[in-house]
Amino acid sequence: MPENSPSADNLPVHDSHLPHKSLLEQAQQRLIVALDVPTAAAALTLVDRLEGQCPWLKVGLELFISAGPSIVETLVSRGHSIFLDLKLHDIPNTVASAVRTATSLNVRMLTVHAAGGPAMLAAAREAAAGSAMPPELLAVTVLTSMNQSEVTAVGVARSPQQQVELLARMGLESGIRGFVCSPQEVAALRTLAGPAGVLVTPGIRPAGADAGDQQRIATPAQALQQGASYLVVGRPITQAAHPAQAARNVLDEIAGALVQK
Repeated sequence: MPENSPSADNLPVHDSHLPHKSLLEQAQQRLIVALDVPTAAAALTLVDRLEGQCPWLKVGLELFISAGPSIVETLVSRGHSIFLDLKLHDIPNTVASAVRTATSLNVRMLTVHAAGGPAMLAAAREAAAGSAMPPELLAVTVLTSMNQSEVTAVGVARSPQQQVELLARMGLESGIRGFVCSPQEVAALRTLAGPAGVLVTPGIRPAGADAGDQQRIATPAQALQQGASYLVVGRPITQAAHPAQAARNVLDEIAGALVQK
């Protein structure tokens, strides 16, 4: 396991021969619910409506800018594992300082942009590794909202998958072992990162759900079969009339995929 990985107790478990309760617990350790809401009050209301089913929560830019570090501290104090998705991208010294500050919040995962380059990634890795409770540092490859035309528009001649693989190789060379990628690239990154790699996959849509602004998507079962470690699900759960039931439906689909594995 990489030096800055979460503890083994919280990494995905792949044994599908456990009783249903344990299988559900495995599924809960695979699902990260995205709290993409504008205020702390809205976030805490949503967490309450999830009825304790989802230990992993994602705090992104919208909520963090609105509520600040205190929302992370509150969620951690309630026993949640936090994926802080700020996608840090700046000069190496600035990113390293931001990583050190973020680690003081006891988050379990933290994102940086792989496009920041090898020096920035190495500085982030060193800053994370130097903390008392190192988070899993995840390099974001290509956003799941980007298709071929979007990638071309920013001057990249490669396909999204080729760009993802290039950035992942660069990350691995810089000592990063965790990546954020779409379901369409997760199989290739699993091959590159090996079994110890931590692959977090947004763009997850249960069967029949609206894709929204996501371009490169898959169902929970498809992403797990391709090698994803964690699945990030937002609107299909958070905008549902009954978020707890929507979350349970996703968890049941994840559990079913774990049995098949």
